[in-house]
Amino acid sequence: MQDYVITNQFIFLFALLLVVSVVVTKFSTRFGVPALVLFIAVGMIVGSDGFGLVYFDNVYLAEGIGIFALIVILFEGGLHANWQTMKPALAPAITMSTIGVLLTSAIVAVAARYIFDLPWLESVLIGSIVGSTDAAAVFSVLKGQNVKEKLTSTLEAESGTNDPMAMFLTITCIELISGHGSSVVSMIGSFIWEMGAGAAMGLLIGFIAVTAINRINLDTSGLYPLFALSFALASYGITSLIHASGLLAVYVSALYIGNAEITYRRAIIRFNEGFGWLMQISMFVLLGLFVFPSELFTPSLMLKGFLLSLVLIFLARPLATFLSLIRFRYSAKEKLFISWAGLKGAVPIVLALFPLIAGIENSQLIFNAVFFVVLLSTVLQGSTVTALATKLKLVEPQSTNEIETLELISMGRNNLEMVEYKPTEVNEITGKSLEHLELPETTLINAILRNGEIISPNGQTVIESGDTLYIMVSLQYKKKLAKYLRRNTLTKK
Repeated sequence: MQDYVITNQFIFLFALLLVVSVVVTKFSTRFGVPALVLFIAVGMIVGSDGFGLVYFDNVYLAEGIGIFALIVILFEGGLHANWQTMKPALAPAITMSTIGVLLTSAIVAVAARYIFDLPWLESVLIGSIVGSTDAAAVFSVLKGQNVKEKLTSTLEAESGTNDPMAMFLTITCIELISGHGSSVVSMIGSFIWEMGAGAAMGLLIGFIAVTAINRINLDTSGLYPLFALSFALASYGITSLIHASGLLAVYVSALYIGNAEITYRRAIIRFNEGFGWLMQISMFVLLGLFVFPSELFTPSLMLKGFLLSLVLIFLARPLATFLSLIRFRYSAKEKLFISWAGLKGAVPIVLALFPLIAGIENSQLIFNAVFFVVLLSTVLQGSTVTALATKLKLVEPQSTNEIETLELISMGRNNLEMVEYKPTEVNEITGKSLEHLELPETTLINAILRNGEIISPNGQTVIESGDTLYIMVSLQYKKKLAKYLRRNTLTKK
């Protein structure tokens, strides 16, 4: 009976934390503070040093939930990424996610050596942990902003691909500290294998996923999102078993799936978007519970953490960015923005759990230092990213929307689909009558929703900004229709 009561209390507490965490996202938007900071704050408030509602110090459970959450978040980010816009930014992004992470880690390591007075290997470990940007933080801050497509693609590709480098450096440092390190040649070979095999496995599993989703006729549409998510978990699990980068495999497979024509695409993306939010909330609240504010906010640690944060934000990250992008066509303003928008978040905190699990000396100090640096970096940089983009004039005019497939009335088995599209002021089709549109063959605008009313269109009906168009299209002309609808009067695409 006692166990039953405890279970009920746990469910109630989880529901309460979830409600509070969702509500605080409104404050995140209003005050310009990244939501992850507020989620962490919720965990710290209800933790043992706060109201004392939950005592949590299970490092193994925290690591497991953190890795699972990162898989879901990376998968959701990859599904939303547009390969056509990301492709030109791939080379600079990969340079940033390798050389950039290495340079950032090295500079932070030197600073940590003298600020915290730690041995060199433990200082390098701190640098390795905070060297990468965080996909969850970057995706959430840039989402919905009209920052230049080139910069957004670079930052998202970098944050999606630099986790393997940070994880590799962290594990290598722990092995060296524990006395189990390999030779330099062996470590370089291991890194090449992890990256190459991880990317290859991601492409392979992405291809298998697209084929399976399109060819297997499931009994209910609600199973397709779960089916897609199972391939994300398989990407990480199978790739990790061959000692390659599972996180890179997850992102690459999601990128492949998200840019392919798949059945029930909208349902898959919407499900993973909601599940991604759930994982972000759960992970950051859990990490907030794991940290003890009485240990974190001591004068000594705060001063040292503040100094290390200054080195990271104003020296290490900018220097690594400018040197990594020296051969690519980015202006000084664009490099400055990329440097500032390289947010830290869940990845460094999860990686900071590894030394605790390995029993490394000073592991608790390393965790607290990383946690404080991430917290300060996220608050300072995350709350000013949009303002900086505006100040540097890196914000583009209002863009056109993507078409949305309505699976509820999808006729994909008959090679027909109903899609939804909302034109903006800059769309080429806005202001034109239907008889003057250059729609592909076998394409028909069935209805227009305007100001809450349904309009039965005819040839003289003029499309207005803010309308919602419901269009029947043959699958073979869907890409052509999407390209035509997104034509922009400002860019003349």
